[in-house]
Amino acid sequence: MNIKSRVWLVLIFLLLGACLAIGLSSGSWQGVDEKVVEHFAREAGRSPREPFINTDRGDLLLFMFLLAGAVGGFVAGYSYRGLFPPQLEKEIS
Repeated sequence: MNIKSRVWLVLIFLLLGACLAIGLSSGSWQGVDEKVVEHFAREAGRSPREPFINTDRGDLLLFMFLLAGAVGGFVAGYSYRGLFPPQLEKEIS
């Protein structure tokens, strides 16, 4: 049995295991916010409140990712020569 067939066999078993685990689960998993953070907040006497900037409604979160990508792309493009100096490009070729 060669390495390719072993890799495919492992991937198939992982996929089947994941499908089985999802099928046998109770259906609703609690996140870290609900399970851990709210537990400690209640112990400290703090009740949950609405966030200052609610990104659950509308496309605000998508817009924030767009802005972060645009700013990051501009900074990387502006400092391209500093990040990738020309002499390194000649050594790699």
